[in-house]
Amino acid sequence: MSLLEDFVKFLNANLPKAPSFHPYYEEALGVMLKAGGKHFRALLLLGVVENVDKSLTQKAMRVALGLEMMHTYSLIHDDLPSMDNASLRRGTPTLHVTYDETTAILAGDALNTHAFYEISRADLPAQT
Repeated sequence: MSLLEDFVKFLNANLPKAPSFHPYYEEALGVMLKAGGKHFRALLLLGVVENVDKSLTQKAMRVALGLEMMHTYSLIHDDLPSMDNASLRRGTPTLHVTYDETTAILAGDALNTHAFYEISRADLPAQT
């Protein structure tokens, strides 16, 4: 399995969960993460880790996921009507188009916060 396939499998198994009374909030958290893309930043991080110490690659998946969440948050906010007002991202309707602007803002904010949570959960030595 390639590094990209490993990462996508990890991403899909670790999508953020936030049960809520909101009818589609939890779904909105994962839409843009699952929309594809190259996952360039995550793969760059994992590629460096793999070349420095291959034994840490799986442990670095949480850091790569956090990085991907941070990047996705920035894209969600960039797509908002008050910014670029984009209707598509990665060939998928943007969150404010699919749901509404409030949901997009809340999902982006949640991914920003959840990114740091994922990074903090990485089973890596403190100096790493």
